[in-house]
Amino acid sequence: SSIMLTALVALGYFNPWMILAFSCLAGCGAAFTDPAWHASVGDILRKREVPAAVTLISVGYNAMRSIGPALGGVIVASFGPLTAFALATLTYFAMLWAIGVCKWSGRSSPLPREPLTTAIHDGARFTALSGEIKAAIARGTLFGLTSISILALLPLVARDQLGGGPIVYGVLMAGFGAGALCAGISNNALRRALSQERLTTLACISCAACCLALAFTPSIVVATIALTLGGAGWVVTWTGLDVSVQLSSPRWVVGRTLSIYSALASGGIAAGSWLWGVVAENYSLTLALESSAGALLLVAATGLLLPIRQWKESDQDSLGFETPQLALDLKSRSGPIVVKIEYAIPEDKVEEFLDQMRERRRVQSRAGARHWNLQRDLQEPVHWTETFRTPTWMDYLRLNHRLTSVDKELDQRLRELHAGGLPPRTRLAIERPTGATRRREQSTGFFFRR
Repeated sequence: SSIMLTALVALGYFNPWMILAFSCLAGCGAAFTDPAWHASVGDILRKREVPAAVTLISVGYNAMRSIGPALGGVIVASFGPLTAFALATLTYFAMLWAIGVCKWSGRSSPLPREPLTTAIHDGARFTALSGEIKAAIARGTLFGLTSISILALLPLVARDQLGGGPIVYGVLMAGFGAGALCAGISNNALRRALSQERLTTLACISCAACCLALAFTPSIVVATIALTLGGAGWVVTWTGLDVSVQLSSPRWVVGRTLSIYSALASGGIAAGSWLWGVVAENYSLTLALESSAGALLLVAATGLLLPIRQWKESDQDSLGFETPQLALDLKSRSGPIVVKIEYAIPEDKVEEFLDQMRERRRVQSRAGARHWNLQRDLQEPVHWTETFRTPTWMDYLRLNHRLTSVDKELDQRLRELHAGGLPPRTRLAIERPTGATRRREQSTGFFFRR
């Protein structure tokens, strides 16, 4: 899209709608690329380096998103739009070169790839059952909806309020970018001094202060200083949310959770751009900026309902799984598979067991378990049975390959509650319809004891 747009501008065949259409295509490409780019960090670097690398990528991305418009405005004002589009095209070749020279060291799954629709469904289910990721998505969507007024209305501020043109706009964006860079450089120090929740709250307040300053100041100096605060708040918030999503996601699903997060956050940015533009057009620029400042203060207060937990450098890699030996020959599509895990829980440990099982249900369900339930024996109340299903044998294998060391810690806690010398017994069965015409011994369920 960038090459085509550059060629059309060079030939003189372009208009605002055409530029908007090709920009939309470029945005679609970025929507496909960015989550995979962020998720690939774990395949390139060692585990202990991932949090710092994710922070650096997020800082660089958001800083360049701030500096890019400023640099573009200077180039357009000095050399014209053709030079700006041509230079933008060349930047894509730099990214292609970086992809070519990177050494990917990620482990490939021993299982075949999932169908696209199944992968999307599993990613959405995991996100829906992960409180930390949902909180980050909600905060990101609301922050994008409210804070984008700074960038969306900045051309109007430069033209109508400050009486400037492209150069003034470029200076204002430079102030925004300078704040972004300063926040990026000091990000690690800020993290050590304050929690991520406190940083996000302060960042929302700084963006609200920026909006209020832009709403009333006629001075380019004051506006630039205010935009420095806004740029710092912008980068601190997006960096914290990006890292929170990535560190809360196991490797098998991190690309999908980042995609969902990026899609909803970008949707908030797009909706906010339209919303504040409508308010500015129908009422006034000042009212639009004042309203967005008030909305940002409300977003800062959402931390009371949707707090962001402190980052944890926990092990989210899959542990792998040894396929059990079965008495019957199963195909990957055979199923449904019924899994039963039997526990013996003393009466004095029942409440603690139920607390652990609530977490167990969430862990198993987000990894792919269906129809999870817990049963207690009426004749021998000490016996409890955890039951769930997977649609096929391959889905059962995927579920076990998706469990991480953090999830396995829950297994260990349950084993400590279990009474008896042997560990909890796992039984596997396959459902068969009663109307099947196969031989009786083939149509009945089978069990595997582990």
